[in-house]
Amino acid sequence: MQELFDNHDMTGLAAAISDGEVSAREVVEFSLSRLAERNPTVNAVIAERAEEALAEVDAGLPGGPLRGIPYAIKDLGLDVAGLPTTNGSRLFADAVAAADSELVTRYRAAGLVIIGKTNTPEFGQNASTEPALFGPSRNPHRLSHSPGGSSGGAAAAVAAGIVPAAHGSDGGGSIRIPAAATGLVGLKPSRGRVPVGNVLAGPLSVHHALTRSVRDTALLLDLTCAPLAGEPFTISQPARPYVEEVGAETGRLQIAASTTMPDGSPAHPDCAAVVDSVAALLSRLGHDVTEATPDYPVDALQASMSMGMSVSMAVTVDARLAELGRGLLDDDLEVVPRMIYERSKSQGATDFVEAMNELHRAAHVIGAFFTEHDLLVTPTLGQPTPPLGLLDAGSVEAIWKHGGIYGALTGPFNTTGQPAISLPMGHDSTGLPVGVQIVAAFGREDLLIRVAAQLEAAQPWSIAPAWG
Repeated sequence: MQELFDNHDMTGLAAAISDGEVSAREVVEFSLSRLAERNPTVNAVIAERAEEALAEVDAGLPGGPLRGIPYAIKDLGLDVAGLPTTNGSRLFADAVAAADSELVTRYRAAGLVIIGKTNTPEFGQNASTEPALFGPSRNPHRLSHSPGGSSGGAAAAVAAGIVPAAHGSDGGGSIRIPAAATGLVGLKPSRGRVPVGNVLAGPLSVHHALTRSVRDTALLLDLTCAPLAGEPFTISQPARPYVEEVGAETGRLQIAASTTMPDGSPAHPDCAAVVDSVAALLSRLGHDVTEATPDYPVDALQASMSMGMSVSMAVTVDARLAELGRGLLDDDLEVVPRMIYERSKSQGATDFVEAMNELHRAAHVIGAFFTEHDLLVTPTLGQPTPPLGLLDAGSVEAIWKHGGIYGALTGPFNTTGQPAISLPMGHDSTGLPVGVQIVAAFGREDLLIRVAAQLEAAQPWSIAPAWG
């Protein structure tokens, strides 16, 4: 079982179950044994449902394409009936969900078996996963380092071999950053691509997954992207299933490669070197690759990101306080999230509208770049994966000094709403994974998946867990 579980991606493991090579119960039992063995070290899963998961398997699972695959849900926004929805915050420490969120319902219909919820920084407001409520998640590649954030628990669970894939959400890089830090595939879909139901997300945050392979990412997108009536952001549906883009011809593409940060400074040499190597590989694969950097409107990006992230958090906090029938206590929020909350309370409706106008301006400016280029290739992170403690949400100084650089290249595409994927295409000088981000025009996940699969075939990465 160990060889089967560790050497197959989610799609391959599902095929083994379907073919009778192994039973769904055996796979889920093995995942739960891994959870018991490895989670105390990496602190990836903060709430589990072992008995319930096995009972669901025994009762008979839906006949979806991922029947019997163990899966974990990020503990931010999405509800799993009977499990906490803490948002990584002490304010929500005893909040338990009564029903599943829409996306969780879709996961279950595909045959996935939810084994638990994964760690996240408070309200997702950090590029590292170190909440006061649960303590830090650790990177399986190096336990002294961060698995990224805010889907850091999800990344740690997949990279440690507890589950073959896990749900994540991305409001400023929170799928792509941990994917880069832990050697995984992380796609941020276009705005409106994956319906989230009643989840308060705003225009920046989207939901998808961290996976071992491009085809797993494509399959999960196929299983979750159907439109939902009443969604505030909608998008045209794909012409064909995304899994059919894996291995499809890409054609000769115009690809821009950039190792320049939005503020004009260079990315760290280790991160830039991997982009250079991928650019050379894309050129050998027949694409036209040139050095080019979008004209990032930094002021517009900062204004829209700051407002978009803080307002949704403030609404969530206020709703919880109203539910509890009390005001905010000193130890309800960590230092930096509290500062963000208090700042948002001083802002008014006109401030919000101005920030959304800046969001639209940034989208038009950056979008123009993709009328001349099919894709943009950048480092996912401007610096190598940070050690734990560098991005301490209990320290305003630490976040002010170090926080911005880790989402500098991912956040712009939450503002524009474009799809972007992080691929594990190299390592830094110390041996930690380095991710490369590929960005496409709005709605072009199909093209993104085609090229990502082409790179995966040309330069395969290991899907084996980082352990031992």
